Amino acid sequence: MLNTVILLTTLTAILLAVGFLIAGPFGALFALILSVAINLAAYWYSDRVVLRMYKAKPTNGNSELDSIVDNLARESRLPKPKVYTIPTDVPNAFATGRDPKHSAIAVTQGIMGLERDEIEAILAHEMSHIKNRDVLVSSLAATIAGAISYVAQIGYWSMFMGNNREGGSALGLFMMIIFAPIAALLIRLAVSRSREYGADRTGVLLTKKPLALASALKKISVVAQNRPLRGSSATSHLWVVNPFKSDWFTGMFSTHPPILERIRRLEEMEG
Repeated sequence: MLNTVILLTTLTAILLAVGFLIAGPFGALFALILSVAINLAAYWYSDRVVLRMYKAKPTNGNSELDSIVDNLARESRLPKPKVYTIPTDVPNAFATGRDPKHSAIAVTQGIMGLERDEIEAILAHEMSHIKNRDVLVSSLAATIAGAISYVAQIGYWSMFMGNNREGGSALGLFMMIIFAPIAALLIRLAVSRSREYGADRTGVLLTKKPLALASALKKISVVAQNRPLRGSSATSHLWVVNPFKSDWFTGMFSTHPPILERIRRLEEMEG
């Protein structure tokens, strides 16, 4: 948790630095206000937006899913989240919501093709995201990183709008415009990947079945490679496995740790 706080603080510092280089104290204040506004919007509305984006519908008494989530909620001592299904046969799942009392788990119809132990392991992983408040943390990281990119774009255009600067100041602004969004992306990825490892570990503590989660991740990743989901890549950090098309280059900037490394750690937990 301390590492995550440090990373989020670093993101905020980069945002303020970009704003300051563009317009001094006023620019830093503008950047801070922008970040707060975006984060408040994400805090209150992001769950509804993403559920609507993927046409998620309440399960309406799917006995198998509801019973598994009921048991996991009792085991983790959390309120039972709302459960939704997404109309696609590509197996995957995600959790959303600003806190445990306002949370939801969405699973694709394809997830029901897995073994029951594997479904339980995936749902435990998502319950762990809710328990650890990963959805909120990842949303904060994503929105601050987005604000940095937006402010950097403002700085880019300000350089061509007759804004006279001394050589050193202009060079510093140019370097910040180039490297700040890259640094923000890398920090966001570090936050997201650390939360995935944490959810794998916490989920296994709930089910005591690390190999079931390893098997489920392997099956889901194979389908994701062969039949990528259509949707916004901005939501990739939510899913248990990145469902969108990727190659070796985009894999370097994935919001998820490598599947083989996740499986290796799970197998070590079994040992």
